[in-house]
Amino acid sequence: MLQTELQHANSAEEAKKIIETNPFVMICCGRMGPMCIPVYKIMHQIEALYPHVKFLDMDFDTREARFIKVLPECESFKGLPFTIYYKNGKVVRATTSIQTREQITAILDEEFAENKKK
Repeated sequence: MLQTELQHANSAEEAKKIIETNPFVMICCGRMGPMCIPVYKIMHQIEALYPHVKFLDMDFDTREARFIKVLPECESFKGLPFTIYYKNGKVVRATTSIQTREQITAILDEEFAENKKK
């Protein structure tokens, strides 16, 4: 299990249910490595600014993460983490590798603009 302050998706079934039942989901699939930890920390720091977005992490090194690894949006990805943004159950954006707070919030603001708390 990842040691983050985010909600963990421990199975594909659990993650898919969250994706299906929440209009806006950001899931970061990675390890406890130097490219992933900063993304988890940023996600935790901005959760309160985006109460309408469900923030999750998922361990990349489990069979359960396969549904993310095989997404067409991720087929060319070489680095971790894989960060997927879902809107109404559909992938609207996917990124790989380390991201800055500004990059993450730009995607959230563009894709999940509804109800953003100022």
